[in-house]
Amino acid sequence: MPPAKRVKSSAASKSKPTTSERPTVEDLEGENEFATLARQHWLKTPNPTDKSSSPPKVKVKNDVLKREIWDALEKENFPLKSLLVLEGLQTLESYLWPGYGEDSSNYHVLLIILLVNAKHRERLRTWDIFADRPSDFSDLFRRALSMTLDGSLSWTIRTHVLHFIIYAFQSLDCIIVRKQCTPLVSISIWHGLSTEEKRDAILESNPYLKKVWRAAAKRYDSADDATKARLRFERAWLYSLVLDFLALIYAGNAKQEHVLYCERFIEFLTDLQSQLPTRRYVNTLLQDLHILPAITLSPIYNDEANGLLRELVALFSHYTHFAVDDHTGHQLTKDEAYDRHCTTLAKLQRTALKHFKDKLTVLALSNYGSIDKRSGLEGLLEPLTDEELVQLTALLGLRTAYPDSGNVPVDRRFLMKVLLSTFERRKTFQEAARDLSVLPTEETLFDAGLRRTDQYDGSRPVALPKLNLQYLSVGDFLWRSLVLYRCESFYAIGQDIEDALARLKPETNRAGVTGFSGFSRMALPIQKPAILEVVPPLVGDDKPSLVRAEITVDLRKLAPHIRKEWESLRPDDVIFLLSVDAAKSRSAANGGAPLSEAEKLGLEAVRAAEIIQVLDDRGQPIRDVQAYFDGHNRGSSRKFQVRLDAAAYKADTESKRDVYDKINLVLRRSGRENNFKPVLESIRDLTLSQVPLASWLHDVFLGYGDPAGATYKNLPNRVSKVDYRDTFLDWQHLIESLPGKIVEPSDDASSSFGPPYVLETIEKPPPEDAGSKPSKKRRRDGEPSLIAEIETLRVSTYKPPNNGPYPIDAPKLNKVRFTPMQIEAIVSGTQPGLTIIVGPPGTGKTDVATQIINNIYHNFPEQKTLLIAHSNQALNQLFAKIVALDIDERHLLRLGHGEEELEAEGSFSKHGRVESFLENRQRFLYEVSRLAASMGAPGAHGNSAETAGYFNSVYVEPAWARFQDAVKSAEAGPEEIVKAFPFHAYFADAPQPLFPADADREAVLEIANGCHRHISKIFSELADILPFEILRRDKDKANYLLTTEARIIAMTSTHAAMKRGEIAALGFHYDNVIMEEAAQITEIENFIPLAMQKPKDGKSGLQRVVLCGDHYQNSPIIQGLAFRHFANLEQSFFSRLVRLGAPVITLDQQGRARPSIADLYRWRYPNLGDLSHTQTDPEFLTANAGFRYEYQFINVPDYKGRGESEPSPHFIQNLGEAEYAVAIYQYMRLLGYPANKISILATYAGQRALIKDVLAHRCAKNPIFGLPRIVATVDKYQGEQNDFIILSLTRTSRVGYLRDIRRMTVALSRARLGLYVLGRREVFESCYELREAFGLLLRRPDKLVLVTGELWPAQRPLLSEGKADGSDGSDGAADEKAVAQVPNEAVMEGVEHLGQYVFEMTNARLRQLREEKGLEVEVKVVEEPEREEIGYVRGGGEEEEEEEERGGENEGPSGKVEGFEVEED
Repeated sequence: MPPAKRVKSSAASKSKPTTSERPTVEDLEGENEFATLARQHWLKTPNPTDKSSSPPKVKVKNDVLKREIWDALEKENFPLKSLLVLEGLQTLESYLWPGYGEDSSNYHVLLIILLVNAKHRERLRTWDIFADRPSDFSDLFRRALSMTLDGSLSWTIRTHVLHFIIYAFQSLDCIIVRKQCTPLVSISIWHGLSTEEKRDAILESNPYLKKVWRAAAKRYDSADDATKARLRFERAWLYSLVLDFLALIYAGNAKQEHVLYCERFIEFLTDLQSQLPTRRYVNTLLQDLHILPAITLSPIYNDEANGLLRELVALFSHYTHFAVDDHTGHQLTKDEAYDRHCTTLAKLQRTALKHFKDKLTVLALSNYGSIDKRSGLEGLLEPLTDEELVQLTALLGLRTAYPDSGNVPVDRRFLMKVLLSTFERRKTFQEAARDLSVLPTEETLFDAGLRRTDQYDGSRPVALPKLNLQYLSVGDFLWRSLVLYRCESFYAIGQDIEDALARLKPETNRAGVTGFSGFSRMALPIQKPAILEVVPPLVGDDKPSLVRAEITVDLRKLAPHIRKEWESLRPDDVIFLLSVDAAKSRSAANGGAPLSEAEKLGLEAVRAAEIIQVLDDRGQPIRDVQAYFDGHNRGSSRKFQVRLDAAAYKADTESKRDVYDKINLVLRRSGRENNFKPVLESIRDLTLSQVPLASWLHDVFLGYGDPAGATYKNLPNRVSKVDYRDTFLDWQHLIESLPGKIVEPSDDASSSFGPPYVLETIEKPPPEDAGSKPSKKRRRDGEPSLIAEIETLRVSTYKPPNNGPYPIDAPKLNKVRFTPMQIEAIVSGTQPGLTIIVGPPGTGKTDVATQIINNIYHNFPEQKTLLIAHSNQALNQLFAKIVALDIDERHLLRLGHGEEELEAEGSFSKHGRVESFLENRQRFLYEVSRLAASMGAPGAHGNSAETAGYFNSVYVEPAWARFQDAVKSAEAGPEEIVKAFPFHAYFADAPQPLFPADADREAVLEIANGCHRHISKIFSELADILPFEILRRDKDKANYLLTTEARIIAMTSTHAAMKRGEIAALGFHYDNVIMEEAAQITEIENFIPLAMQKPKDGKSGLQRVVLCGDHYQNSPIIQGLAFRHFANLEQSFFSRLVRLGAPVITLDQQGRARPSIADLYRWRYPNLGDLSHTQTDPEFLTANAGFRYEYQFINVPDYKGRGESEPSPHFIQNLGEAEYAVAIYQYMRLLGYPANKISILATYAGQRALIKDVLAHRCAKNPIFGLPRIVATVDKYQGEQNDFIILSLTRTSRVGYLRDIRRMTVALSRARLGLYVLGRREVFESCYELREAFGLLLRRPDKLVLVTGELWPAQRPLLSEGKADGSDGSDGAADEKAVAQVPNEAVMEGVEHLGQYVFEMTNARLRQLREEKGLEVEVKVVEEPEREEIGYVRGGGEEEEEEEERGGENEGPSGKVEGFEVEED
């Protein structure tokens, strides 16, 4: 997806002032009523989450709840800010829930509900709070359900309660929630069906349903009175709720609170219908209640102002009629769906003919195609009277009456609507997907529904499908992904267009012509495009197959680098042609009708076009942009030949819209953001196809069945014998790595032996009394327990073959001593099935993935493996380690452009591999010529791979055959073998002696065989090169390489999404997928690599999927609030599998950081230990030169009277922290710290820009300082590390998005040896979610403590201060201030103090340099400056946007998705 991009400054005029809606430190710690109340009643009590002591029972005073909290909230209509203040004051965790009991008041229950909703809105974990008291939670939930039906409550309150229920049904992975929700949607709700006959007919048609119904009835009959009452309530709850809703929508005089409730209720029903476990019985009840016809006829639905409600109903209708079997989950094919539809029409015709033959004969005898449309069917039913219409409806088994409470007018209009809705044919989701255009126009870009996502704040739903815990089918998942990604892409394009127009400042001159007084590097004024060619449609299509046009742009006024960007447009790049009329932008100011955002900007039309080629002013194509740009005869104009959007062109032509004559602007987007079209086409193609998932993965992907069903222990094709080669370093390592298993040497070994090791699983025979009849239940319950008993492993070894006498022939061996958990992950990944590896920071998950690849490569030489990562950076790290393994380079392939950053000798891009093959060709042919000369073979055998092959078959192989015949006899001794060896002359340059004098027969034969293997590899390589001599086109060579030669293919998830169709069309097949950074990849990005090949015999050939990631660190970065929070687009397949309970292997030994630094995030990983080298290596035992502590939180007060600032929306900066970070960096450089060992991280893109500005001002031009290795945002730095990290938290008014502990985990886990955190203490120490980390940080002084008189590297040992949890025997809670002081400590009182100190050190350093001999230039002592204020960097400059690789961590609703990140740029 397009990378996240910082919101531009032009958005300031239209963005909502969100900061006032968020609580600040003053709200939480000041003297306002809620903060005062909290200090009086609950903040004084011990922390309820403190593990050291159990908190006392809280006594809640009802009068305090009612008067001080509830009345204050109700008076203001429950404002979000007040709820967030209460949530920030830990009201739920410390007061309401600890004090809850069966006798608690309704206000108590409602306040809990309101605060749970507030937490959910903030994406904070909630249900864990209730986990320790499940019975009390059950009572709370039951009371909430009752409140949804309580007519005495206002609709506003009932909306809040319904929102609580919606959140619960979205959290079915939580056990205590699932126990409360599942009875509400069980088969018992069918007591609400219109007639018993209808229910019995359904049950008779499905024996399984009949069995379930009987079980439910038996459970009810055997229950006591109290349980019966509960069961009656549960089965009637949804039915009653629907009737209340129907009564509301037909009540008339709808108020805003009624509309809000209806919107939430439709969202609730949509959620129920979109997951199979909740849909299974609910869909039948809702269709029986005719909920959709009832809604569409209601006054509230037809009110013109309620557009959002209509959009929500359309989404609800999509899921209600989704073509899936509600009970089996089988997605119906197009033919199956049509057959089911025809069955209903046949029933209608039979009923009509039997009971209404006189009036409905035409209907009964019509073909299906003429009666499955509303218009045709309505006319045929018109002759029936009202009574006959009721009778027909009843005979068809459809409801004709409602209870009085439903208030539904069942008249002729209603019944006709029911019949038409029941028997009309609807589009399938594939047909709907086919009609979706992947290129935008002004209508789709500025659609009212899409604009609502811009205004989303959580108070109302939006009509977007959600990525749930489960999906109805693979097609359903793909349809949701297509809709969401299309909406997100179009939203981002609309933002870019609005931004460019705001910069261009369109205005009308005196002649009425639109001109542009501003400037944007991304848009240029043009004349109308010239339509060059319109090619007729292809067979079966109705739009032109090609509409070719040409536009001319004038580049003379552009700066060289911007001009080059325009000339660098490549074929298939999408540009946008805009029609702008500045007069339209004035109509709003002149009191005209309300305008859309597009009309306000004067935008009339948007048409997409794709570049065919770029021509210079002479009409010559520009192929090599760099060479052309460096030339001297460049003209000032360029011509772009483009393909117009054929569908839009056809629509414009038919409607006779004069669009293209009015186009006056062309807009481009950066390559990093503009890959939406190929990605959308890939998703749409998958949606329309029947690409199957592997059968073993299908149910687990959809979220059904046994979550462990896809692991190798539960699969029938488990490999019993695996060669682990260099995975284990020695016998002791082998034994240590397999705890709890019996490890036996093979029968031919009497004692331990060295690697390589081959492990064979000794399976126990099944029990004798096991029945022969297969049982699905037994297979799920019995087989895992059987596998769990398999603890015996037989170990054997072998002598690795000699590959030749040269050092280069020696295999590359693994040197990592893997931990037991790493070995478990490697074993699982080597086996077929699904492996999920959770890798906490520094635990070596990349090394594990590399070894898995190595094992697969050698154990399964015919299999191909696809390597996927979210970023080029991660993929390059993984690929660089693979290159260092014993894997033949000719089998490695790296697609995309990230290989340019590889620190490896070879070139591993697709085209680079072709070049590498040809380079190797020359080297191998030289060896062939040398071999021929050594054998005395006449002729030019080294001319080509083909002649080399002839030479091998005519000379080499016969010579080797003669040698084998000569040594076949057992009587042949070492001397005879050496004498018969035919390649002495060729190996004369090998290390000598080739055959040691004391070698026995076996050793000599092995050396000879090794020499033959060396020669054989030469001819094997040349045989692989031969096709590249025959193929002429570069594209054919590259495709042959991908489909035939490569066995390990690496690419980013973006490249996979963009090239999926092209790669699949080549017939490319693979067996394994390994994903790095899987928790950072959006779910559709996870899916596409699993479906990049065409099925064989209708089945997928996929055998293994290995997902490596960490769901405790950052998820995919989704900036749009509606897409991130409502649609859950930030969900990854990795995190969803973890939620579903799929088995994971968590690596548990970190080797990155000092143990004390690891303590800051160890609480997130309860079993995380430290590798031994972190306790013994000098770098971990030595203190950081010049610093008292290896980590420290430094409180930064206001600097020059200012804390955080926001020069443009969501562009947060803090000058005090920026100055402090740079001052620490300068101090470290003066002590001798290498610049490349220091990284500065910020939590906001605005702060990153400001720090870089301060560095440029103070350090960039001074060779004493230079620049650090990197200045980056925390999100961008995930997956990276450095020895020393300076971290700026930036915020001073509130915690901000760092309240998401995943981001804080990333921030605290990047440092190896030193971490210095800059922030505002009072903001972060009171944050409930961050209490574990800041509890440790704040044990130390919050003023920076230096140690004078030291230089890097220091010799001072790091003082041991005990584990945070006291596990080492120390008092973990001891005040760290009590630790003995280090000599020469100096406490910095603030940034000014540190700045003065650095200034004096700098002058001293300069004097030292001046006094040293050999200086060519006299260095002047720096004059002491006032630490003047660096100007705040303002967001939105286009130069900055190009510099920003990632837009940063915006918190507002605007922004873009960090999903499919482009490496092609």
